[in-house]
Amino acid sequence: MEGKILIVDDQYGIRILLNEIFQKEGYKTYQAANGVQALSIVEKEAPHLVILDMKIPGMDGLEILRRVKKHDEGIQVIIMTAYGELDMIHEAMKLGAITHFAKPFDIDEIRAAVRKELPLPEKSS
Repeated sequence: MEGKILIVDDQYGIRILLNEIFQKEGYKTYQAANGVQALSIVEKEAPHLVILDMKIPGMDGLEILRRVKKHDEGIQVIIMTAYGELDMIHEAMKLGAITHFAKPFDIDEIRAAVRKELPLPEKSS
């Protein structure tokens, strides 16, 4: 089974960076720049994990998180926030986010968190 990750961030550079990292790891990745795109991908592709930026124009991260969990409680969500947004982090955790990262995030930490939640199958040599 291939692990599927949806990356939701309005910043193109961050989406591309995370997309490249997780594709190289062996995950199937999807990208969304806003809530409408994200929810459409959730419905069509059923990702196992969503990496979600909280500050997105239009539908904010908390609303996207609510709707993802309403659609499928089993989808794991990791959130990204600006440093110090404690109220938003607290609310997101209550809504079911599994962990959070402050931007700028450490690539190795986010990679480790994803591997923990969505282990890759062992490659046979």
